[in-house]
Amino acid sequence: MTYRRRVSRRVISTDTIDIDAMTVTVIRKPIRNMYLRVQPPNGDIQVTAPARISTGQIVTFVHAREDWIRAQQHKIQHMQRETRHLVDAVDEGDKRIATGERLPSQTQTVTPADGQPGRESHSGDGGQHNPDRQLPRSGHADAAVWTDEVQRYARHTLEQRLPALLDHWTRVIGRSPTRITFRIMRSRWGSCTPATGRIRLNLQLGLMEPRFLEYVLVHEMTHLWVGGHGPRFQQLMDRFLPGWRDLRRELNQYAVL
Repeated sequence: MTYRRRVSRRVISTDTIDIDAMTVTVIRKPIRNMYLRVQPPNGDIQVTAPARISTGQIVTFVHAREDWIRAQQHKIQHMQRETRHLVDAVDEGDKRIATGERLPSQTQTVTPADGQPGRESHSGDGGQHNPDRQLPRSGHADAAVWTDEVQRYARHTLEQRLPALLDHWTRVIGRSPTRITFRIMRSRWGSCTPATGRIRLNLQLGLMEPRFLEYVLVHEMTHLWVGGHGPRFQQLMDRFLPGWRDLRRELNQYAVL
């Protein structure tokens, strides 16, 4: 059975099609080619197709790629297990670092010495420039993962690591954010609003290797010069942090908690 609903102007329609044991979401747009995606956190199958292509053609297209779909779903499951190990690695001894501290608010703010604290920006995505792609999510157990103790530990770690990194990279990059906040993000490692100089970092970086925090910080600070991911942005990243592409590739193997 096919269920159809109208959505945004760029999307003509969205259908849900059952193909054997697979549920496939079909998004029709005014495009020429057909695209297949397997999306985290659950390995959902999505096909973006031209407006006039038949359902039969889509079924054939998916069937021909079933082995690839299964392989991608297996990879996503492995990625989720590796990501959950981040929380498991925060043992009880480490958690006690912040046991006596007052639980911080949902957003923790770091204001550079020459910056002025201000209200948090709630502007839409159009004003922000995010790392290179939407990130896989680990599922719907956010509350179970982000216990008070894990949040304290992650914030404590970021607060310890960030000042030295910020001092170093401000001198290298030549620009400094006006404000940095830590958040539990659902689909990104960080974001930047160049117009205000504000940077947001995923709290999960406090559970990960320091080099990943450094990469995301440099990425977002580079957006203070360039608001996109085109040739100029890549040239600056090559100058500031050679090997950043390898770091990005490694980081994106993890799912977002």
